[in-house]
Amino acid sequence: LGLLYQEYRDKSTREEIETRRLQDSQTGPEETSPSEETPSEAEPTSTIENKAPPQINLLRNSNSRFNLWQDLPEVQSSGVLSILQPDEIKLQEAMFELVTSEASYYKSLNLLVSHFMENERLKKILHQSEAHILFSNVLDVMAVSERFLLDLEQRVEENIVISDVCDIVYQHTVNHFSVYITYVSNQTYQERAYKQLLQDKPAFREVISQLELDPKCKGLSFSSFLILPFQRITRLKLLVQNILKKVEEKSDRESTALDAHKELETVVKACNEGVRKMSRTEQMISIQKKLEFKIKSVPIISHSRWLLKQGELQQMNGPKTSRTLRTKKLFREIYLFLFNDLLVICRQIPGDKYQVFDSAPRGLLRVEELEDQGQSLANVFILRLLENADDREASYMLKASSQSEMKRWMISLAPNRRTKFVSFTSRLVDCPQIQCVHPYVAQQPDELSLELADVLNILDKTDDGWIFGERLHDQERGWFPSSIGEEILNPKIRAQNLKECFRVHKSDDSQRRKLGSRNRQ
Repeated sequence: LGLLYQEYRDKSTREEIETRRLQDSQTGPEETSPSEETPSEAEPTSTIENKAPPQINLLRNSNSRFNLWQDLPEVQSSGVLSILQPDEIKLQEAMFELVTSEASYYKSLNLLVSHFMENERLKKILHQSEAHILFSNVLDVMAVSERFLLDLEQRVEENIVISDVCDIVYQHTVNHFSVYITYVSNQTYQERAYKQLLQDKPAFREVISQLELDPKCKGLSFSSFLILPFQRITRLKLLVQNILKKVEEKSDRESTALDAHKELETVVKACNEGVRKMSRTEQMISIQKKLEFKIKSVPIISHSRWLLKQGELQQMNGPKTSRTLRTKKLFREIYLFLFNDLLVICRQIPGDKYQVFDSAPRGLLRVEELEDQGQSLANVFILRLLENADDREASYMLKASSQSEMKRWMISLAPNRRTKFVSFTSRLVDCPQIQCVHPYVAQQPDELSLELADVLNILDKTDDGWIFGERLHDQERGWFPSSIGEEILNPKIRAQNLKECFRVHKSDDSQRRKLGSRNRQ
């Protein structure tokens, strides 16, 4: 708890990676887990209840070095460790981590407010509107975290064996966590305002640099404090997932954890949508200004439309016999804008403009990879428009700059096309998996930003170092460099990851089944 949340989070994810590495290296016969025996919870509960509730004050002690529940002096002296089953101890640790990480997060939030936001020199430099964009509703976020932490602390102090924390998570998510959506939705404007202030106001830049050098910040940047709420709400969902994997199946605690996870997932999705909505609107306006229609104009801006991929490809000119004409280029450049519901095909013209000469609904696109036909036709694929701007079928032979770029275009243009490996949602018994050991920030709309310790199913891969993956904890898909991860080679660990994922999302599955049944009726 002496750690700031950024340090705590990094330490926790690094430990998660090392644990998975160790498990992956163990290829011997599977050991029988002590948890297969039915644990008796009544016995330890009665033993503990004869004692007065312990006063565990580690949440108030910022210098506490206890990282594990079982390391607490109160726990060690109680004798409870010799009574509880190993799986119950693991569950206690998972619940305890949620509590201690919230304490660390609150400490970092408090530093953001007291050290940065309330700094008198900074207040004089910033206009009220600039301060509002930069810090948004962080005071509301901190108040919610404090209330949440107090309820968690009270639960920890009720009994040395923590009964549950997911019921508290559920109540706070439903009633208070909407403040996170407000904060995170402001992220695009916040980042832009921060960059602008650094550029336009030397005094601001100087004060921020001085404040960052204070030993309180432990070498962490101001921007790492600003992004805390988004990191926390995402991490909180993963901590609840970790608890859910350890509770008894078909128990009250499982039901509560599923409810808490579902509500957190709703908040996280709303946060993601808030960020995307802000940036997408501006991006669509920018694209609209660049397009000139040679065909009948198509309105680009729509509240339900966003960009999936854009870029240059080479279009094959005329029949193959044209290759014999040395003066004629075999390929010419075209530029594609692919939206979630529409493809626009253009040619770049002077003045950073694009002339649109064809378009088609995304649902009416088909792609086909050409067999290897020599170097000139390497990375070439056929794009078919079942109904183009002239209401006719049209075909384009397109060449990409690399194998990965070809595959990325093919998957984006026709998302339902079968990939090399099948998605985990098909309930495949085994599938290649990778864990992220270096964080990655997406550079293109079809890429996936990854955090340390994320586990993904590999759906496709290229010879030039790119992977198309599906993250297990939220089923988000996208491309990322293979260099940021390590493949999980042990089939037992892969199977365990899938089993845990199915369990976490079984409430989603039942909802989908109900919806499917309703639709069929």
